[in-house]
Amino acid sequence: MQNVVDEPDHRQQTMEAQVREKRGVAGTSVAAAVFLTCTKLIVGVMTGSLGILAETAHSALDLIAAVITFFAVRISGRPADDSHPYGHGKVENLSALAETFLLMLTCVWIVYEAVRRLFFEKIEVDPSIWAFLIMGLSIAIDFSRSRALGRVAKKYGSQALEADALHFSTDIWSSAVVIIGLGLVKFGQYRGDEAAFYQRADAVAALVVAVIVTIVSIRLGRRAVDILLDRAPQGLADRISRSVEALAGIQAVSRARVRNVGNKVFVDLIVDVPRHLSFEETHQQTREIQETVNRISPEADVVVHTVPTKANEGILEEIQSVAAREHVSIHNITTHRTERGIWIDLDLEVDPKLSFERAHELATDLEGKLQEALIHERISATIADINVHIEPRAEESVVGTPVTKEEALPYTERIRAIGNSLEGSCGCHDVTLHKVDGKIYLSLHLSIRSGIPIKKVHSIAEEMESLLRLEFPELGRVVIHTEPE
Repeated sequence: MQNVVDEPDHRQQTMEAQVREKRGVAGTSVAAAVFLTCTKLIVGVMTGSLGILAETAHSALDLIAAVITFFAVRISGRPADDSHPYGHGKVENLSALAETFLLMLTCVWIVYEAVRRLFFEKIEVDPSIWAFLIMGLSIAIDFSRSRALGRVAKKYGSQALEADALHFSTDIWSSAVVIIGLGLVKFGQYRGDEAAFYQRADAVAALVVAVIVTIVSIRLGRRAVDILLDRAPQGLADRISRSVEALAGIQAVSRARVRNVGNKVFVDLIVDVPRHLSFEETHQQTREIQETVNRISPEADVVVHTVPTKANEGILEEIQSVAAREHVSIHNITTHRTERGIWIDLDLEVDPKLSFERAHELATDLEGKLQEALIHERISATIADINVHIEPRAEESVVGTPVTKEEALPYTERIRAIGNSLEGSCGCHDVTLHKVDGKIYLSLHLSIRSGIPIKKVHSIAEEMESLLRLEFPELGRVVIHTEPE
């Protein structure tokens, strides 16, 4: 019970630690974006560099994006509730889409200003040492923040943090382009006559920045829209279907639906299973399916709907399905064919307190249901006869008394002798005797030589039981546990 209580607490602590780490790295990114935006703005105004002003606008958008990410991470960490049964994870995808629109607006302004400076208006650019220093510092900070954000984004599958990391990583390349543009302007100043041509290099660098930002924006926007529209992760549904269908007892995966909500994957499966399985067996298969999916996608929330089907069933499975549908317990089913058709024999377990007349009614009713179902399923087959043997169900509260060592000695010696005499047997051990309801209850372990087919092993056990009953008519239940040598 302690483990059951502690497990939710552990999950809650893990979730809180995850939110704290995501919020911490997002908060640090906000501070870095504030610093970069302010310093770039000051140097950009001082030098008149469009490249640096474009980078200022880019950093300003990074600041807005970082703030959006910070709040998105806080909201997405909230647990599911009645209004949001799938959680709040899509807030991260919504924030990534908002960042895309902001980036595209920035690109429009940069392109407009670059075209104006290239073709319509001459603006002097002063590539001072401060311009190079601030862009170099920007690259160092952007590299540090991009790595930190990318690490946490990969660790928790956060698209908001991944988008923020991508913002900072594009800043590295765009800052490098600006430095090249400023360097060409500086080089032009040494050439004198061609200074005007090199002055335009700053505007060209700004256009390159705009192209980089546009490409990143389109990629971010597409991913955010895909998740908001519940687009399935590429190939994941097929991988899950193949892995589940490979499990024993699974006939087919009729439908596999997968979608992302934030950093969590939700998987809905409809799986065909044999109809003769019990509820407990079907439940166990469901657990195996969930474990299989979680090996492919560890954070997946899996819902499995099982559909009982009769595909690839034999006559034994059909008999078990009828018994399950009628809510009766049967065992020891045997079938054989003759010229007249198929003969079916089975044991029906009934309440030992039930009257013989009522038990006979149940057996007759089961025979009729089996006859009807088997003829319907096997139209070309002829059912020769169905014999349902009535057997009282064992009582759980029967009291047994141990047999004394002196009383057990004649039994154990003869039992071991019979076990040693059987072909394929290596002897028996762990012989246990009890007195139950005036009969002798016997259980033993019978060792069988390795490599013998299971059908032959069953025949050896049956032969052993027959010999024991001939030797000891007072035996009641006999349990023979066969095991390899």
